[in-house]
Amino acid sequence: MPLNLTRQILKEHLEDGELKPGKPISIRMDQALLQDATGTMALMQFEELGEPRIKIERAVQYVDHNVVQLDYKNPDDHRMLQALARKYGLHFSRPGNGISHYIHMERFGKPGQTMLGADSHTVQAGCLGMIAIGAGGLDVAVVLGGHPYEIACPEVVEVHLDGELQRPWVQAKDIILELLRRLSASGGKNKVFEFTGPGTADLSIPERATIANMIAELGATAAVFPPDENTRKWLERQDRLDDFVEVGPEDGAEYDDRVEIDLGELGPLVAKPHNPDNVVPVEEVAGTEISQVCIGSSVNSGFNDLALAGAILADKDGQIVHPSIAATATPGSRQILAAIAESGVYRQLSDGGVRMLEPVCGPCVGMGQAPPSDSNSLRTFNRNFPGRSGTPEDSVFLCSPAVAAVSLLSGRIEDPREYGEPPELLPMPELKPYVDDVHIFAPAEPEEAEKIEIPRGPNIKRPPEHKPLGDSLEACIATVQPDDISTGDLAPDGVEVMAFRSNVPAIAEFTLRHRDPDFRGRLKEWGSGFIVAGENYGQGSSREHAALAPLHLGVKAVIAKSFARIHRRNLIAQGIVALTFSDESDYDKAEVGQKWSLPKLHEELESGSETITAKIEDGDELTLSHDFSEHEREILLAGGLLSYLRDGEG
Repeated sequence: MPLNLTRQILKEHLEDGELKPGKPISIRMDQALLQDATGTMALMQFEELGEPRIKIERAVQYVDHNVVQLDYKNPDDHRMLQALARKYGLHFSRPGNGISHYIHMERFGKPGQTMLGADSHTVQAGCLGMIAIGAGGLDVAVVLGGHPYEIACPEVVEVHLDGELQRPWVQAKDIILELLRRLSASGGKNKVFEFTGPGTADLSIPERATIANMIAELGATAAVFPPDENTRKWLERQDRLDDFVEVGPEDGAEYDDRVEIDLGELGPLVAKPHNPDNVVPVEEVAGTEISQVCIGSSVNSGFNDLALAGAILADKDGQIVHPSIAATATPGSRQILAAIAESGVYRQLSDGGVRMLEPVCGPCVGMGQAPPSDSNSLRTFNRNFPGRSGTPEDSVFLCSPAVAAVSLLSGRIEDPREYGEPPELLPMPELKPYVDDVHIFAPAEPEEAEKIEIPRGPNIKRPPEHKPLGDSLEACIATVQPDDISTGDLAPDGVEVMAFRSNVPAIAEFTLRHRDPDFRGRLKEWGSGFIVAGENYGQGSSREHAALAPLHLGVKAVIAKSFARIHRRNLIAQGIVALTFSDESDYDKAEVGQKWSLPKLHEELESGSETITAKIEDGDELTLSHDFSEHEREILLAGGLLSYLRDGEG
């Protein structure tokens, strides 16, 4: 049977299992990506494995999230990460060098390879023809130790793009927003989206990157753009032509599903608060007053994204950002920063009143530039979950750079098609002088690495301990949550909270603080508890702190209608039992303070039972479900992935 590109790459990297959708498979990883918000815990968990050196082809530790140095906490993390990378064999990209996903696309992504990243937007590397998957830090730590990554074999969905975008007013961002509009924030679960068709060939690599990055907002496993002439030219400009590989779907390749989009029929789209799938045509929200416009982040931070805004500001004499608007622009990398500086785009934006930020994640993860209260913010970012911006009661709209650029002139959301003839963009300068890796530091040689001592500041604490599962579990319901709880609800973004990413006891104090302020107090009083939740629990980021913090507080199990893929795995890796309701109406029986028990849990997991018995204190008995692989059952019985591996079971 002719194979699509996804199946080809998975087959080449398959260590165990069979490539049938839903079946557990283990795949070998060529590369790994870590960033500073997740890397501290991931590398400390790698230390727990006792390996002297990483055992994969390449791993890169980036510093792009926790860069605000209000006090010693983030600088201490950066110092520790640089030492850990040097000692254990990772490359280290210093703060200010760029956003991890953009830098990796420029300098390290290779067609046909696999990568696991401790960041949900690792999927961006699919723009170069990689199978790149986001995961929790512990899963990445285990891959660094030479173990394969276990996952349910995904379905492969062909996304056939026909026609051409009506540039510059309709952009690649509108393609991914259209997919979100059609499929929802959970519509990509356990799926890889492989892009084909003439419309795909028309997209540049940065445009493909925008789509691949935000495939995570569908809950998808990965996105894949088969490498082509555009890929070859991109790698050549990056002095990496030797990394180009001619691979692609075989003639007549079959897919599990198909989505067709005629790019010529697309118009500008906007995602309204408070989820990336709340998508409408721009004309439905045109006229909405805004107080902030932010362009950039790991998506829409390429040269053309910023150059369009600069050209619009420079199109008429004296044209500036509207007085009611605070506007920011973030280049994706030092390479892009140098390009907009030399071309004149930087001057256009700055003269027009845009605040120019360094190439880091910044406002995308609530690290500065929070919007005012009781106002609307328009952003070209990838997520608009409640409170992610740093303002608790925020109202964030997501859009393309075209929508953002015309809206910052008037102080209202505008349809860019009403602007008229587009302005001429300043051309991108020759990139050769800026293609360098001088701010990406290579690891120490093994003999030197043995002597490196790891500095740890007072905010840095060891990972929580894993304890074997007992015969049964019994606890009170500590909280009952609705659909679409995000990892940002469980481990919030923002300057205040993210500084504690290397300190689980401290970050646990912020768990569900906006959703259920009394949650932590109940667990401290009771010592343990269960969480009950609705659909798509744990959507969004890969941050395993959303599992580590509840673990520290005493959460033993989460029972939900359904889970987001990465968070489900993070719970299991940390020894928290992740179960679903066999009958979703049983969700309505849960009440805070009510005692539930799983009386046969150990026996049912050990025997391979597909159901788990639950009892409520009033005598009602429920049947719960799960989709644990045999390996995942063993992990839970051991109390977590670290204890499973350390005890020699792995």
